[in-house]
Amino acid sequence: MPSHYGQFCPVAKAMELLDERWTLLVVRELMMGSRHFNALRRGVPKMSPALLSKRLQTLVRAGVVERWEDGNRVSYRLTESGRELEPIVEALGRWGMRWISELGDEDLDPHLLLWDMHRGIDMEAVPDGRTVIGFVFPEMPSTCRRWWIVITADGVDACDFDPGHPVRVTVETSLRTMTRIWRGDLPWSAALRSGDLVLHGEPQARRALPRWLKLSSLAPTPRPPLADAVLTR
Repeated sequence: MPSHYGQFCPVAKAMELLDERWTLLVVRELMMGSRHFNALRRGVPKMSPALLSKRLQTLVRAGVVERWEDGNRVSYRLTESGRELEPIVEALGRWGMRWISELGDEDLDPHLLLWDMHRGIDMEAVPDGRTVIGFVFPEMPSTCRRWWIVITADGVDACDFDPGHPVRVTVETSLRTMTRIWRGDLPWSAALRSGDLVLHGEPQARRALPRWLKLSSLAPTPRPPLADAVLTR
């Protein structure tokens, strides 16, 4: 059931809608360009389809999200009300990046990482034609150990199955290391020097890969000085 704080305060009224579990993450996915139910699911892989459907219905009723049908396909997008949440969600992300830096094992998710990474490809830096980037996370179970990002002129996709095309470069590293790189916590160069990350494939592709894969939009967020970070733990 939605929370009811029994206060006229606008913050309390807003949170009656927004503090339900997963709600702001669904808004985040719509901000990032997901429009269809299956795409939204890939951005919140640990959320059940039934709960996602329920949250979308709630946001539509609240006027935050618009639902429309194009033939047999249903799409979603933020309304004017929903778009006003964008700077709020971005500010929460910057705050979390700056002050809540610790990642537990339960926070690491290859599905979400590859889905986020596939949206950050620098299409101008990638060579023309099809480019396939492979990822191997040796410590993961066999069902989610290997991933691929397939880049073509028609778009970019993240795959957990072999797409059947030649791979230009393969990244072999732990899921934690790749997540830290994407978040901006660890430079590519440092991971390569330490041996925590190894690149296989065409020499030119190995050199160019950090230019192909943009980091999270929140990666440039300044972190607190080390002494301050220790004091907050």
